[in-house]
Amino acid sequence: MDEKKVMLSGIQPSGDLHLGNYLGAIKNWAARAEEFECYYFMADMHTITVRQNPADLRRRTLEQLAQYIACGLDPEKNTLFIQSHVPAHAELGWVLNCYTMFGELSRMTQFKDKSAKHKDNINGGLFTYPALMAADILLYQPDFVPVGEDQKQHCELTRDVAQRFNHIYGDVFKIPEPYIPKAGARVMGLTTPDTKMSKSIPEGCVFLMEKPEDIQRKFKRAITDSDTERCVRFDPANKPGVANLMNIYSAVTGKTMEEIEAEFDGQGYGKFKPAVGDAVIECLRPIREEATRILQDKAYLESVYKAGAEKASYVANKTLRKVYKKIGFVAR
Repeated sequence: MDEKKVMLSGIQPSGDLHLGNYLGAIKNWAARAEEFECYYFMADMHTITVRQNPADLRRRTLEQLAQYIACGLDPEKNTLFIQSHVPAHAELGWVLNCYTMFGELSRMTQFKDKSAKHKDNINGGLFTYPALMAADILLYQPDFVPVGEDQKQHCELTRDVAQRFNHIYGDVFKIPEPYIPKAGARVMGLTTPDTKMSKSIPEGCVFLMEKPEDIQRKFKRAITDSDTERCVRFDPANKPGVANLMNIYSAVTGKTMEEIEAEFDGQGYGKFKPAVGDAVIECLRPIREEATRILQDKAYLESVYKAGAEKASYVANKTLRKVYKKIGFVAR
């Protein structure tokens, strides 16, 4: 039997997961485990480039892990772990700092964006974190790294650093290919239908763990349009708010745009918006209930992240030993 290809992805526990994360990405992840050897980690080391409340960071890290499992990421089929529990990330991160050029780091758009947002805390970690990100990836010798548009630059830098290292020391790192995930639903903000749903605009963002009554309130207040006919019709150019609600309704019910138009023919937005809210509530209910149950089972959650860190460390340390030998460190 052919060995599975390896895929890896990390998400910062810097905020709560929302409907856009789920329908756009996480919903498709569960199916990957059949095809790939998957590693998913909570990138807690990356979050501290921006100041965090320690108690909130701990809570969000565990909540994110519980939500991943509740969304269908089976810990028996996927390696789920917390980044800071695998010291090899920090160790290889330092080595790769020494093989990443100052000019390369200064060209990173995320450094420029975050520096502008956090002018009082432009720290060294914010500047060099792409080297840690390269370490996150290269430790596991993955074939593929799922990348959105915003991470393409980091993936290219990872490939450049790996090639530079291999050129000096021989074949140490596998050069990963960017993996453009199968497109999930593109979910826009309920109050800003022209921009993606974002936790930074909470009133237009539906969180996975939100109470049903709060979800329904947000849908009832969702922006539709000023069209006098107030009909449910899929017209993204002229009715972006309605089109967004239809996209969401389609993603959670499996209905086509034609079926949705027929269902709400002549009913107006007063019926349509609460119906979308109800459908989303029912879609998220099992996730919320399962994540809540998992969070109450501290022993189970701990067993998942301990087993994940053990498995991840075994793979990561093999790469790290190879790197340390190549650069001339004395074996431990």
